[in-house]
Amino acid sequence: MTKSIAAFQDEHGRITGWPSDRRRAHQLAILDHLTGLFEPGRRYSAEEVSALLHDHSTLEDPSVLLTELVDGDYLAAGDGSYWRADARPNG
Repeated sequence: MTKSIAAFQDEHGRITGWPSDRRRAHQLAILDHLTGLFEPGRRYSAEEVSALLHDHSTLEDPSVLLTELVDGDYLAAGDGSYWRADARPNG
């Protein structure tokens, strides 16, 4: 069952809070949502990732989202760039 993330979004769809660990299903739903913002097969610089997460959240420190995305294997990192873990870029 996919959990709704509406309770953690504002009227513009931005993430407004990070659920507690007791609400892991909601955390995973948010991570799935955020992963959809990244194009499969495309590399992103750290600056691009930071800007994207900043634009899609109102969190004071959206780097929490990046940590969760990487630690949860939603995004992969290497050579100073990031990409969707399910779609490694060529080259």
